[in-house]
Amino acid sequence: MRTTTRRLASAIGLIILASVLAAGCGSGGSTGGGNVGGAAAGEQLNLSGARITVGSKEFTEQLILGEIAVQALEKAGATVQRQPGLVGTNAVREALLSGKVDLYWEYTGTGWTALLGHQDPIQDSRQLYEAVAKEDLERNGVRWLAPAPADNTFALAVRREAGEVLGVRSLSGLAALVDLRPENATLCAANEFLQRPDGLPGLQQAYGFQLPAGSITELPLGDIYRAVDEGDRCNFGEVFLTDGRIATLGLTVLDDDKNFFPAYNPAPTVRRDVLDQHPDIAKVFTPIAEKLDNETLRNLNAAVDVDGKSPHDVAQQFLRQNSLL
Repeated sequence: MRTTTRRLASAIGLIILASVLAAGCGSGGSTGGGNVGGAAAGEQLNLSGARITVGSKEFTEQLILGEIAVQALEKAGATVQRQPGLVGTNAVREALLSGKVDLYWEYTGTGWTALLGHQDPIQDSRQLYEAVAKEDLERNGVRWLAPAPADNTFALAVRREAGEVLGVRSLSGLAALVDLRPENATLCAANEFLQRPDGLPGLQQAYGFQLPAGSITELPLGDIYRAVDEGDRCNFGEVFLTDGRIATLGLTVLDDDKNFFPAYNPAPTVRRDVLDQHPDIAKVFTPIAEKLDNETLRNLNAAVDVDGKSPHDVAQQFLRQNSLL
């Protein structure tokens, strides 16, 4: 996400534009999100004495982002404890609010719908980030740091052969298939997608269809891609747009032709008290976020899910290649 941050010039009190995230959603300020400015060229960050617990959700991209956060914070001098693989958004969010973790990467669309409870979508990703950052700070004391341009939105995918036979290329096409041949509209999805308002319930309402209960198979996130490719249990599956397995397995993402899904730009979220005590945390993450576009995240995810590398090693390689470690 393109975001504009403001920093106070030391001598004359002028506000200058410090960084712009060049892709995604247009420029936006740090309204409500705290200081999201990056370190100036040559500036040495000092988080020595800071003790920070970094959490993550259970799927591959979150494990990688969590490792990126851990290693970057350690490079800045912090003592970091890992709490990876917390199952589901609610679990990691509760850990943040309760103080069990201090920081984790969240997605703007998730923040707006699942965490703040809004049903009305904001399609402009800059405006979405600004709204989420402002409201979450005011209501919950959570600061959203600089967002990445990557958009890891929910999507539904079909294996290419089934899509061609069934003639389904869009979510409206899936809705038509449910009406005409519901036995072929089989779906694999994770529990969270089946429950969230920005998941299947909201999707069905927006597109005007209702999958029969027997057509839905609940699976762990990591098992869905292979299940769709094999086609034994489902023709369609919940996917994340930045997942490297989509291309590797030859899956086809259905066009969201009614623009139901909002943007899901990843951004570090941190409690206000932690950032107030250690403001250099924000400076650690701005140059990292700038590098995380869709192609980069797909490659990082594929390195784990396809090539079998560990999230630790993939995160380390990313930071080193971008001179961030």
